[in-house]
Amino acid sequence: MDLVLTIADDYLLDAVWTRLHPASSAWPREYIPRQLLSLSVITLLGIFFLYFTFAGLSYHYIFNHDMMQHPKFLKNQVKLEIQSSIRAFPMITLLTLPWFQAEVMGYSKLYDDVDQYGWTYFFASIAMFLLFTDYGIYWVHRLLHHPLLYKHIHKPHHKWFIPTPFASHAFHPVDGYLQSVPYHMFIFVLPLHRILYLGLFVFVNFWSIFIHDSDMITGHPLETVINGPAHHTLHHLYFTVNYGQYFTWADRWGGSYRQPASELDPLLEVKARQEAERKVALGKEL
Repeated sequence: MDLVLTIADDYLLDAVWTRLHPASSAWPREYIPRQLLSLSVITLLGIFFLYFTFAGLSYHYIFNHDMMQHPKFLKNQVKLEIQSSIRAFPMITLLTLPWFQAEVMGYSKLYDDVDQYGWTYFFASIAMFLLFTDYGIYWVHRLLHHPLLYKHIHKPHHKWFIPTPFASHAFHPVDGYLQSVPYHMFIFVLPLHRILYLGLFVFVNFWSIFIHDSDMITGHPLETVINGPAHHTLHHLYFTVNYGQYFTWADRWGGSYRQPASELDPLLEVKARQEAERKVALGKEL
C-alpha cells in the first residue's frame, strides 16, 4: 500500500492536499494524519472498485442465475448482499489502517529490488504467501464458527445459503477484518516484493469472489487439492466443512474436509422444483 500511496501522492494527492491546506509545510507526505486520511480514501476506493468489478463480472458471466430459484435463496438477496458489503467496507478499512500505516512507515519486510533475494525466492515467496495465508485463514475461519463468536460475528455471512459473488464481502466488519489479518501479517514476518504483494492482494480479492459463485462443477483433476467454488458452496450449505481459502490440505489435517460430489449440487433442487412446477402447470392445462 505504500507504493500505491506514493503514486497517488505523485499524481494527485500532493495537489489535493496543497489546495485543501495551502500552508506548504503543514501537510507534508510524512505527516501521519495526512497518510491516514489518504490511505482511508485509497483503500475505500480500491475495495469498491475490486468488489464491483470482479463480483459484477462473475455475477453476469459465471454465476448460474437459475440458482436464484433455490428455496433457500432470499428475496432481494443480491441487493441485500451488496448493502451488507457496503456497510462493512468503512469499518473494515478503519480496522485495517494500522497495518497499512505500519507498512508506509517502513516496518514491513517489503522490498523493491528482486536481486536483494533473487528470483528463486521471488517465486518461492508466492507459494509461501499462499500457504501462510491459507492456513491462517483456515484457523481464523474455524474459530469464527465457535459458538461464542459465530452468533455475534460470523452468522451474518451464513445468511447466504446460496451465495452470489456479491456475498463474497458481505460480512460483519469484524469478521471481514479478521479473515484478512493473515494477508497483512505475512509481510511483517517474511520478505515479499512490493509489486508482487499488490498483485497477490488483488488476487485474493478475486479468489474470495470466485469461490462464492455457488458453482458445483466436480470431477476436475485439481479438485482434491484446490478449495474451489464447489468446496465453498458446501461450506455455505453445511457450515462446518471446508474452512480453507485456496487449498484443501488444512481441512484434511483438521478433519473438516468434505469432498464435493455431483449429488450434492444445490442446482439439483432447483431443477426438481422447476420440474414439479412444470408438471403442475401441465396438469392445469389438461
